[in-house]
This record gives sequence, structure tokens and C-alpha cells, in this order.
Amino acid sequence: MATTDHGNATEMPPRAGRSPALPYEAVLFTLTEVLTPAALARVGVRAYPGTMALLERLRAGGIPVGLVTPHADAETVLSDAGVHARFDVIIDGQVAAEQHLPGPPEPDLYLEAARRLGVSPQRVAVVEDAAAGIQAGRAGGFGLVVGIDRTGTREGLEGAGADLVLGEVSELDLGVSRTDPWRMVYHGFDPAHEGHREALTTLGNGYMATRGAHPERRDDGTHYPGTYLAGIYNRATCTIHGQELEEEHLVNTPNWLPVDLRIGQGPWWSTGGLDTAGERRELDLRQGVLTRCLSLTGPEGQCVSVVQRRLVSMHAPHLAALETTVTAQGFSGPVSIRVGIDAAVTNTNVHDYIGTGGQHLTAPVFTEPDPDTVLCEVLTTQSQIRLGLAVRTTIDGASARAHPGISEEGRYCRQYDLELTDGHPVTVLRTAAVATSRDRAISSPATAVQAELSRHRGDFASLLQPHAGAWRRLWERFAITFDADRQSQLVLNLHVFHLLQTVSEHTAALDAGVPARGLHGEGYRGHVFWDDLFVFPVLGLRVPETTEALLDYRWHRLDAARAAARTKGLSGAMFPWQSGSDGREETPRQLYNRRADHWVPDYSHRQRHVGLAVAYNAWQHYQVTGDRAWLAARGAELIIEVTRLFSSLAGYDPETDRFHIDHVVGPDEYHDGPPGSPGAGFRDNAYTNVLTSWLCDRAGAVLTELAGHPARELIDRLQITAEEIAHWEHLARRLAVPFHDGIISQFAGYGELLELDWAGYRARYGSIERLDLILEAENDTPNRYKLAKQADVLMLIHLLGPEGTTRALDRLGYAFDQEDLRRTVEYYLARTAHGSTLSRVAHASVLAQIDTTRAWSVFRQALLADLDDTQGGTTREGVHLGAMSGTIDIVVRAFAGLHIETAALAFTPRLPEHLREVGFQVLYRGHRIDVALSTDALHVRLQPSSAPPVHISVAGDHAELSGGHDHSFPLSPDSFITA
Repeated sequence: MATTDHGNATEMPPRAGRSPALPYEAVLFTLTEVLTPAALARVGVRAYPGTMALLERLRAGGIPVGLVTPHADAETVLSDAGVHARFDVIIDGQVAAEQHLPGPPEPDLYLEAARRLGVSPQRVAVVEDAAAGIQAGRAGGFGLVVGIDRTGTREGLEGAGADLVLGEVSELDLGVSRTDPWRMVYHGFDPAHEGHREALTTLGNGYMATRGAHPERRDDGTHYPGTYLAGIYNRATCTIHGQELEEEHLVNTPNWLPVDLRIGQGPWWSTGGLDTAGERRELDLRQGVLTRCLSLTGPEGQCVSVVQRRLVSMHAPHLAALETTVTAQGFSGPVSIRVGIDAAVTNTNVHDYIGTGGQHLTAPVFTEPDPDTVLCEVLTTQSQIRLGLAVRTTIDGASARAHPGISEEGRYCRQYDLELTDGHPVTVLRTAAVATSRDRAISSPATAVQAELSRHRGDFASLLQPHAGAWRRLWERFAITFDADRQSQLVLNLHVFHLLQTVSEHTAALDAGVPARGLHGEGYRGHVFWDDLFVFPVLGLRVPETTEALLDYRWHRLDAARAAARTKGLSGAMFPWQSGSDGREETPRQLYNRRADHWVPDYSHRQRHVGLAVAYNAWQHYQVTGDRAWLAARGAELIIEVTRLFSSLAGYDPETDRFHIDHVVGPDEYHDGPPGSPGAGFRDNAYTNVLTSWLCDRAGAVLTELAGHPARELIDRLQITAEEIAHWEHLARRLAVPFHDGIISQFAGYGELLELDWAGYRARYGSIERLDLILEAENDTPNRYKLAKQADVLMLIHLLGPEGTTRALDRLGYAFDQEDLRRTVEYYLARTAHGSTLSRVAHASVLAQIDTTRAWSVFRQALLADLDDTQGGTTREGVHLGAMSGTIDIVVRAFAGLHIETAALAFTPRLPEHLREVGFQVLYRGHRIDVALSTDALHVRLQPSSAPPVHISVAGDHAELSGGHDHSFPLSPDSFITA
């Protein structure tokens, strides 16, 4: 340990053997990012857990750590907290006084700390939470300056020069680089963030996806190889934390990646016996290619460079490839390569789900159709889906001696011995093909994958060319450009990329929904929720045929939804909150609370509003496409059956001529019943009731749109009566909406709940996004307080807009103006814990209507949910697809103000002052339309098309345009809503 004595200014000697795992050789912290405000005030000594965890990882990696603070008695405070020994050097106010060193924004204190650590400032990372400290780090020429924003100071920290700004120290991945808006780059290896990196470097094509795991590694608690196929589920009974549960999971299928290496007769790479240096991973978002570069050194000093390139083909959805190029550096000699298939994989990606029953595949059967290819055939244990995986291995650049393949314990392995020549690369190409018995136009999965490989016999470049072409065409449709900071553009590109890897034109050929966590992990067991409400606006305006296929996922499960309604004595269709293979309710009835180490009831199945999302999506799809044939055949049935469900849920009070809906839970989720009646649900959830009123109107509109023989056939097929239609009209006008103090109440009785001590809970717990579990661990409940997990009432404004919301309330007989709406928005903004990544998406959308400056700030927070893993480690279990898609939608529908009116594409721009230009493309009623928005004009260009002319409206100005024409709509400052 280096001394922290104030009087000793001796420089530490450079450390030998520092770990190459991280790109920085030392890290400097400030006192306020180590200890909580309570600790500094001596009212409760407590260190931030995220900071402590990072300090432990740095020490384990041999990275020295310093602390810089103007605090005069930092050592005493650190000693009281029991963390004094974590720091190699402490430069505090006493040192500054003794050596006459000025404090921030001057860099002297930081430079002195770096000098004592024996590290050049260019190789030091600084972690600060004050603008002056950021300025000092920048002025000192430090390699990385990280701002920590716990109090809403992001823009100030960025303005001071922070390279990146995070919400918590635990989010810091020292190896990440965000300088190129089209490339995600990771340097080195950090075990704490490896699962996060694997999820964000997943490659997929809408049919399948493979996590960005290291090919030489198995599931070992740090690495987690996973390949998932859209719609492939299996049910199993398992025992978790002492409870026996029957659950359906998205299946982790056989791992096609395994590639291992050893130099001479030395240890295998997978054992950790080779020294690794210069590791770099790069995800190319334009082309969908993951590249990994590193050097390996054996025990006797022989060194090889390794470059791996990987793709999951967007051109040929059943195909994937991994190319490994090995080059001897400074020696010639033997190297062994070991490749294989791991079919012993289990579903263990989510810690809370780990127990018995993670095995979803039968014992594999391995065969070798030819000398270069191995075929793996397995079956899911309950759903009986047959899977075929064929992998061909070819080696170029050296002759190789192949050992016989070995199959044991569910794994196939084959070793190749070859002689490397100094400086001459050897390339190992593994081409994989995947098929299942649910695929179309195949005889069997085994014959299908062999045929797929036979059609693609080229090298990696020949596979890359059509794959890159497919991505180029997708980016032409989906790219959104704006003149914001590079990181925001990078994250937006990343979100588009992962959305398209989960749902694409290839998904349209399957019976699959929108998994909330993508095809990137096993979070939420791969189930389908209401996230398509946030996904469909992006897909529907670009690839409506994919949206239609995803709506078919719901339509094919209408009978299951009807049966679920009947079991509750209801009419219509009751869609499940969590859906999987067959449309039954998959929501667990219990949730494990790790804070309290016990099970708690889960009543989220009462979120009947998922059906409202299905119907809303169906109507919006029709508005975008104008496809009456689809509306008559399928869309109308979805809308009518959901209308029937909520009509039967509503009870009538003749004394007030009001309908009430009881026993439901809104999007909030934290509240599941009145105090004293957990799980009972609530009366008159405002979101549910207002959207039900809107839906009843749409049911009538469907019949109007289909007037004539389509409506007659629909009425006959669904047995719709005149009395039923009249009831919908009555319901649309007389559903009850609760209020308190002029505010829309989230549900009846909300105004009588207690106020939560938000400041106190934040001081005690830091992150309070899982406030429900925090309160439960305290033997308390959210049901007692005015709070929300995520937007609930405000979801109405997100979906209907301010004017649409007030019109809906007016139709229901409630006088409610824009000022009342603004007060309601502010009320709930102050009482939301953001326990869902969707929350800030909805809030940014709503704020764009009333305060674009705050909207931009919240939008940027929403962008970071997965990039920085702001929910404390959940991204390793899969991305949050709804939030990713929602941020894309905000730019188009909130900031550019795009919305669909009756037979018109309309814009009401609301650009924040941070944005001066936005560009994107949409597809509306057969026209591809390029949109370029600036502060002066909105320019639209319709690409050549024979589709009928469309009406476009911008801030009250109208034009009718045909294919091949363009038009500029001039904008004045009054055209923008920039409160």
C-alpha cells in the first residue's frame, strides 16, 4: 500500500504486473462519490454500494485508487465509514493547505494525486459529481472524466467537459468508448459488466439472436452464451427458493459459438491460463458485425494475435457465422484449435429464476454429415419442438490435422492441430444454420439446416456482403438523424439496431410476439407484455407488414383470450398480461423479494389494460395503412372483442348515470389494491376508463369504416346486436373518472393516500426504482402512498395527446382544460419512482407537449436505460425493448410532432432548443416520405409511387401530394411549442 500520510509526498513506484483488463492505470474519486450525504453530515456513516463494488474490482485488478477532496478531515470521515484502507493516496484539504495547492476548478489536487500514484494523467480516470471537479479533470489532461449526476445536473456536468455522465458509480464501465455514433466499442475485460456487454453486443435478425459472449467460454457466472429463437418456448416445473413453480420460458438453444485455442501443449484459452492483452470489442451498427481483437501469450512467452468477426445474417435468417483469424507473433510453432456445439445449455441467465428445472432440451443427437460439418438435433422437453443446428468448420492458411469428434455430456468437440508460421494468418470459419419444426417450407429441421449450409459455401466476406446490404436497406428506412451530441446519436442508433434484431421482416414469417426483453436474454422469461404499444409506432410507419404479423400473434390467440374471459364470467376477449406460446396467462402469482429474502404475492395479472393496448395498436395500424380488407378480416375482431370485455367489466350506477370498472390494476403496478386489501385491484383506474371510452368510440368507428357488406358480414360473424352498439355509445359517454383537488386521480381514493417521504427514502437507499420491494421489506406497502412505479394517468396524454385527452374527458362530461392537464402532469411527475424503463419514455413524450427543455432532459435519461444499465444489472438479462423503441418514437412523434389524423399525416413540431435539425423516413398509405425538420421549415419528399395522393398537414398548413413530389412548409417561431 502506498502511504496516505499528509506529510509524505513521495511518488509511488510504478506497479509491476498491472492488469491489462482495463484501459486506465488508476482512478481518482471525490469524497462525495464515496460517502452518502448522511455520512458526511455524521448522522449515519454509509458508503455508496456501487462505489464500494467498483473499488473492490479495481483492487482485484491491481488498479491503484486515489481520493481527491477539499474536505479538511477526509481521513477521519473515511475511517469512520471503514473505507480508509481502500485508497492508495488521499489528497484532501489538509494536503492542499500544506502544499499551497489550489482547489477545483484548478487541476493541481488531481495532478498531485496522479503524481503520487506514479501514473500519467492521460492514463487516469477521474470520477466527479461537481462541475468544478469536472473542469479540473479536463484541465489536467486526464484520460477519462466521468460525471455522476444524482441531483439533475447532467447538462452542467457535460458543459463542464465530462466525457460521459452517469446516474450512479455502479454504472461505470471503464472500458466503454462512445465516440463514434455507429460503433459500440469496449476495451479490456470487466467481469462486473460482462453480462451487460454481452446483451448490448447481441447479434440477431428477428428469427434468432446470439448474445455477444466469448466463444471460448461457457456459462460460469460471468459469461453467459445464449441463442434464442423467436417464439420458441417450453414449459417446465421447477423449484426456486423453496417454491415449486410451473413456468414457460423462451428457450436457450444449443450454443454454436465454441472456439478454443492453445499454444503448443500449454493450457487452453478457456481455462484462463493464457495472458490476454489489448482486448477490444467493436459492434458495427451499420453492418451488424461484432469484431473482437486481442493478443494471447502462453506460459513460455509465445504470442498470437486473434481477430474474431461474427454475424447473424439479416439476409438469410437461418444463418450465422464466426470467423477466427490467428497469427503467430515472433515465433513459428504448433497451435491447437478446438471447436464444438454445446447442447447442454440451460436457462440460468436470471439469478431469481435459478433452481431446478432450467433444462429445456432433451439429450442431443450429434452426427457428422460430412468431414467438415456436425449436425445437432434436440427436442424441447414439453412443447416438443424439434431443433436442428448444423455447423461447418473450414480452416484456411495452414494444413490441419483433425482429431475425431468427441461427444459427451451434451457437448460435441473436435480438435484441429496446425503449425503456425510467424506473421502468417490462419482463418477458422464456422458457419451455422438453425431451423425448427415450426418453420415454414421445410421437410425437417435436420434436412433444412444441411440444405442451408449447402447454399452458402463461401468465405466470411461472401456471407457479409448480402448481410450488409440487408442492413443498408433497413437503415434507409429506420435511420433517424439529429444534430445532438454524439452519444445521443449513438444510443438512438443502438436502439434502432436492437429493435430490428428482435422484430424484422423475418419475424413476419413466424407466429411470434414482441418479447419485452428482446431476444437478448431470459428476463421476464421471454414473455410478451404490452411493450408492443411502444414498438408498433416505430414499425408501423416503416414496415407495416411486420406490424400486421405481430398483430396476428394476438389474433391467433383470440380464442384463448375469449376462454379466459368466460372463466371470469365476462364477455369478449381477455388477453393475458404475460403471454407466451399459446395465449394463456403466464404471469407468476408470486415474486421473490431479494431484499427481504422471501416470496410476495404478484397481482400484476390484473392489468387488464393490456387488451386496450392490443385494440389501440389494431386501430393505429388501420389508420397508417388504410387497409380495409385487413380491418374487416382481423383488426375489427380484435377491437370489438376487447370492447366487449371492458363493456362487461363496467357496472352501471343508475343514480349517477355512471359506469364504474372495478378490480383492475393500472400501468403503475405498485398499487394493487386499497390499503388493507392487497390484490383486490381498484375502482375506476383513470387510464383504463378513459381509454375504454375511447375504445367504445373506435368500435363504432369500425362499423362506420366498413359500412356496407363488410360491416354486415362482421356483424353476422360476431353476432353484434343493435343493443350492444347502443350500450357502447352509452358507456363511451358515461364512464366515471375520479378527481381530487382538480387533479385526475389515478384511481378512486388515490387522493386519500399518504404522501411519501421521497427525500428520506432517496437519502436512505439511493436508487428507489424498486420502491415496492423496499417498502415490502420494511413491512409496508405502496398501497398506502401517493406514488407510482411509472406513468399511469400520464399514459393517456402519451397516447391521446393533450387535446385528445381533454376531448375524451369532455365527452365523458368532465370540464378539464389545458391548465388542469398541466397541473395533473406536474403532480404525477413529482410522485413517480421510474421503476420501469418505460416511465421516462412516457414522461418525455408528455413533457414535449408542455416543456420541451425538460422533455429533452428526460429523453436523454430514457436513452441511457440500457446503455448505462440504470436499473442495476437488469440489462444482462435482456434489453428493454419497449423503452428502446419508445425513445425512437419520441423523436418522431413528440419532437417532430407526427400524428395520424383522419386520412391525413399531420405534424405539430415541438423541437427542444437542443435540436435544430431532425431527419427520418416514414411509410404512410403506400408512400415512402422523407422528412427533414429544421427550425425554419419542415420539408417532405414523397419517393416515386403510384399510390393515391396523401394529405399532409404541418402546424395548420395543408398540402396534397403525390408520389415523386415534395413540399416545404415554412415554420415560424409560433409554429413550435417550446415552453
